[in-house]
This record gives sequence, C-alpha cells and structure tokens, in this order.
Amino acid sequence: MDAPVIGFSKLSKKEKVNWLVDTYFNSDAAAQNLITRYWNEDAKLQELHDGFSENTITNYYLPFGLAPNFLIDDHLVTIPMAIEESSVVAAASKAAKFWLTRGGFKTSIKSTIKSGQVHIMYHGASSEMEAFYAFAKAYLLQSIESINASMKKRGGGLLDIELVNKTSALDGYYQLHATFETKDAMGANFINTTLEQLASSLREKASQFDGFSSDAPEVIMSILSNYVPQCLVNVSVSCKIDEIGTINGVSGANFARKFTRAVDIATVEPYRAVTHNKGIMNGIDAVVIATGNDFRAVEAGVHAYAARDGQYRSLTRARVENDIFTFEADFPLALGTVGGLTSLHPLSKLAMQILGNPSAQDLMKVTAVAGLAQNFAALHSLVTTGIQAGHMKMHLVNMLEQIGANDTEKAQLKKAFTDKTPSFSGLREALELMRDK
Repeated sequence: MDAPVIGFSKLSKKEKVNWLVDTYFNSDAAAQNLITRYWNEDAKLQELHDGFSENTITNYYLPFGLAPNFLIDDHLVTIPMAIEESSVVAAASKAAKFWLTRGGFKTSIKSTIKSGQVHIMYHGASSEMEAFYAFAKAYLLQSIESINASMKKRGGGLLDIELVNKTSALDGYYQLHATFETKDAMGANFINTTLEQLASSLREKASQFDGFSSDAPEVIMSILSNYVPQCLVNVSVSCKIDEIGTINGVSGANFARKFTRAVDIATVEPYRAVTHNKGIMNGIDAVVIATGNDFRAVEAGVHAYAARDGQYRSLTRARVENDIFTFEADFPLALGTVGGLTSLHPLSKLAMQILGNPSAQDLMKVTAVAGLAQNFAALHSLVTTGIQAGHMKMHLVNMLEQIGANDTEKAQLKKAFTDKTPSFSGLREALELMRDK
C-alpha cells in the first residue's frame, strides 16, 4: 500500500501537479503537459477558477453552445447550454424551430417557496413538544430578525415555521419546518444561517421550559432541503392536430397519438420513466450549468418530485382534446441569478447577458422550456424514425476522431455515411478500405 500524502492541501498547485505526475504517471512529461495545457494564460482568471474548488490542479472544460429561436411567451430567446453531448443542443434547436411557427412555449410560475428543517429528537409525550413549541415560537421568530432583515427588504425572507410530528415514521422524530422566499438569490447560505440560528434558539428555550417529562429535545441537525415541490414552473406547447403536419411520413394525428402513448408509458413504467426524465434533464442541466447554478441540487429535487406519489413517473404530460395536441410539465426548479458562480464565473455572466439578465423566475421559465423541448425532440424521434440514426450521426465527429482518421479521411467518411447510420465497426472497415486503396 502506498504511503498517504500528508498536508496535500497546503502544497502549491505546481507541487500538487508534480506529486500527481510522480506518483501516478512515473514522472511522464506528457501527463505534466496535459495538465498544465489547460491552465488559463490569464493568471487572474486562473486564480478565480482555482478558487471555485479545492486542491485544483487544472481546468476541465465543457462546450458552451447556443440553442436559438425559442419563442417563449411571445418573446424570442437564445438559450445558452453547457454540455458535452452535441445531440442535446441540436435536439433543443430542432424543437425550438418546430414550435416557432406553432405558438411557441408558454410558461407560468406556480410558486417560488423553498424550505429547510431543524431535525429534532424527543421521546416524551407529543403534547409536551407541542406545548414547548407554543412557548418558544415567538422567541424563535424574534431571534432571526437581524438575519432576515436584508432578504426581507428585497421582498423575501422567512415566511413561516411550524412543528411537524414525524414520530409515526421514526420514533421521537420531530422537525421545525421553515419556508422561505429568496427572490433572485439561490438562498442556500441565507436559509442555512437562519436554520442554524433557529436551532440555537430552540436549544436555549428548551433549557428554560419546565414541561418536559423526558430529557430536553435534542437538535440533530439543521439544513435546507433541495426538495422544492412548492417552487414550480409550468411549461407547455399546444397546437391543432392539423398544424402538426406530416413528420417523417407519419401523419399529424398518428404522431400525436403515438406521442401521447409514449408519455403514458413513461408515466406508468419506471424503467422507461428514468430514461425519459434523463432526457429532460439533458436540457435542464445544460442551462443550469451554463448559468452557474447547482445542477446536483436541481437533479435531486426534480427526481424526488417525479416520485412524489410513491412511484417514479414521467415529469411530462401529453393529451389530445378537441383536436388540440398539448404537451406540458411542471418542474421544481430552485434557481438564482445573484450570488454563487452566477456572479463569479465569466461565462455564467455571459450566459445571463445572453438571456437578458433575467430574474430568478424568468430563468426558471427558460430552464423549464429547455427541459420540455429536449423531451419533445427525443419523443419526436422515438415515435417516428427511432433515436439511434440521428443520435449516432451527431456523434460521428467524435467517432472519427477516436478511430484516428485524418482531416481528408474525415471529410470522405462523412460523405460516405450521409445516408447511413455510423458505427465504430463500420467506420473502421471503411477507413481500412480507404487506406488500402
């Protein structure tokens, strides 16, 4: 077993790189050059990037692309997307083009409430815990006034707190459930600071309360929740059946029928629902990353919402009523436009400028549109030509790179596979024949 490295975080970045190359790459100069090649030549910009994380040795880049021509609530929008899969941006753009002449995307914000909890254990009578809460609530609210003041001026802040009895799920478990409005901020630091103060004040008041027959309540932890079922945006598209037209030889009526059945299948079948929703998140994550928001938090919250009734289901819905085709979804999206990377990362700032420096609610709408568009494009292919032909063609450039084709060979192979579905074996065989000649 190799000896552990002591004090790694205290090493300079160059020292960290040297240790890595010496330890894992036998001092290979190629590894060293690869790592340093991705350093930014602008020292101040590199210092900014290094500050985003810890123990950084280099930068890991993702392509930053654009999906134009989105008609959202009667306004044209170009959506920035940061993602490594080329077919995602292409699919979003295709969906934007399809709906551009069919009314576009419509959005509405249902709510923007976020929450957090102080998690508590108490093994006495529930009536004692309820009496304590009545005794302590006014003080708890008073204790966070200074923390709440700045957010309150912006129209947000702590909305309410309530004691929730969870003892039927876990013996002795209660929670102080707090709801918040954080306006354009992501709000994580504000929410967690507020919760920790509530926890501290709760402990203080518990020591003054004489009504406990058991040991005083124990605060286990206090933390925001990334489950945001009350922070919802609705997004939809709709048109008359006869406006759909013929799609890859499929009539509009048949397309709508097969499309709605595909969504129905994802609603009842978890195996399909997971892949169905993953496609939605291709679009949502790409916008969340481009704008410097927390895509892990969004992913966790969205997937929890998809299973809110006890079974994992499709996030989207489709129907045909009175010859009108409608496709829609409600997405839980807690996003911010100030604070965090949105205010620090130069490309996140650029993404915000492309979007017209939106409010948090407007960003929720755009992100939701990207998710619905992505799902529409995927189902559009699945119920007509199938997903693989278009998907593999979008990956053709990467495949040609991996088989070692030069620029001339790439051009010839692209032409040769114009009407074919490429595969690694097919491309290698064609390349070998080309070279033999």
